[in-house]
Amino acid sequence: MENIAIILVVLSIATVLSVIANRLLVPYPILLVLVGLGLGFIPGLPRVRLAPDTVFLVFLPPILYAAAWYTSWREFKANLRPISLLAVGLVLTTTTAVAIVAHELVSGMSWAVAFVLGAIVSPPDAVAATAITQRLNVPKRIITILEGESLVNDATGLVAYKFAVAAVVSGAFSIWEAGVQFVIVAAGGVAVGLAGGVALSLVHRRLYNSPAVETTLTLLTPFSMYLLAESIHVSGVLAVVTTGLYLTNRSAELFSPAARLQAYSVWDIFVFLLNGFIFIIIGLQLPDVLNGASSEPLGALLLDTAIICLTVILVRIVWVFPATYIPRWILKEPRLEWKFPALVSWAGMRGIVTLAAALALPIVMTDGSPFPKRDFIIFVSFAVILSTLVIQGLSLPFIIRWLGFDEENTEQIEELYARRKAAEAAVAYIEELAASGTITNEIVSRLRTRYDDRLAQLTSSPLMPFKPTGDHLTFQQLQHAVLTRERQTAIELRKQGDISDEVLRRIEYELDLEESRLMGKAD
Repeated sequence: MENIAIILVVLSIATVLSVIANRLLVPYPILLVLVGLGLGFIPGLPRVRLAPDTVFLVFLPPILYAAAWYTSWREFKANLRPISLLAVGLVLTTTTAVAIVAHELVSGMSWAVAFVLGAIVSPPDAVAATAITQRLNVPKRIITILEGESLVNDATGLVAYKFAVAAVVSGAFSIWEAGVQFVIVAAGGVAVGLAGGVALSLVHRRLYNSPAVETTLTLLTPFSMYLLAESIHVSGVLAVVTTGLYLTNRSAELFSPAARLQAYSVWDIFVFLLNGFIFIIIGLQLPDVLNGASSEPLGALLLDTAIICLTVILVRIVWVFPATYIPRWILKEPRLEWKFPALVSWAGMRGIVTLAAALALPIVMTDGSPFPKRDFIIFVSFAVILSTLVIQGLSLPFIIRWLGFDEENTEQIEELYARRKAAEAAVAYIEELAASGTITNEIVSRLRTRYDDRLAQLTSSPLMPFKPTGDHLTFQQLQHAVLTRERQTAIELRKQGDISDEVLRRIEYELDLEESRLMGKAD
């Protein structure tokens, strides 16, 4: 009962702080962490200890699935090179760089233990970065790259982490064997995710027009895919992400309008609560982290930690610029403004995966001896999270304003184009039905007026209720048919690559609302 009360209190605090953060124009993850830090030192408060298994099973799958769900597959494919260079290349480079620095810096730290630390602090968390960038004038491409990076980098970091921990525990390590296993684990995760996506798409087709069941299935999907993949020793993270990307690319055809509206609302609340809970819990861990590191000499501990934190930040900066310009130079692509890689290089905040991986370290080895430098690794990992969240997170809005990105209107143009094409298709369909003689002139006139207005103004306007008479198609039935034609046209434009998933979602959302309103009237 006490645990339930603690969870409710933490969620309540997270909700209130999110409102305050919006008022103060401060990224909410940063405010939550700072308040969590303060709460952790209040005497008498119950200690909240975060079990690593809870993070990996309860928190990580739904957050990654939601991120994949809101990712545009078209944009993801278009930016696959920079995403891969960040999510795989940079993560492995950061792991290696931190390992080298830690091995040379920290007395008695073996190479295997140093690589464990490097793998733990290597994957960034995009929640804080996107919480900032989405509210400011940042090019959509940068947001896509940061979100795409976050979908894959956790898998890269966690696989490297598992191999490094195994090397420490067993005392043996083969880079060739690790490389082969890395490919198998990653490819296996993608394969499981694709298979799961195909199977779930068939299930969703059977459940069409069952909103509660469809929404419940979306909530169960990330957990089941993660457990399935991990049970056969492949990447659960990649399985969840792959399933999410597969289903979101087909959501327009798989989900009923009511289910889409319901699922979006439920997932928005679910992810908000998960993120709020996580960032407060990160702050609450500080007392335990400090107690664990109390045996280390304070001066050396702080100096070593500061150097490693600086290494994490600098490696990203040093990597991003060459990774941006060298491929463009080789492929003779147009030169990109320096401000684009500058922003990406500074948006490398660490989060819950880093903390969970650190806390998941074995306490003892197979021979019963303590895991080497465990308390030091946990302390440094926590320091990296705090330093990147606070220093980079708080400065990011000012850097974005200083860089001064130009206003983008690509999506607005796509949206205008899609709305016009969908309305034109609806008008053409109305004319077809009018020519067939299956509807009255009065109904045709009302619908034609409506869509003529939409074409002229490109805004939706509600129709006055109309009571149908006779054996002709009812007014509501015809509206359903016309809305379906609009939706099909918008989906076709997305399939052809003329508009992005985000534009489709906005148009689809309005059509779903309208169709749900009609269904409510019919009931």
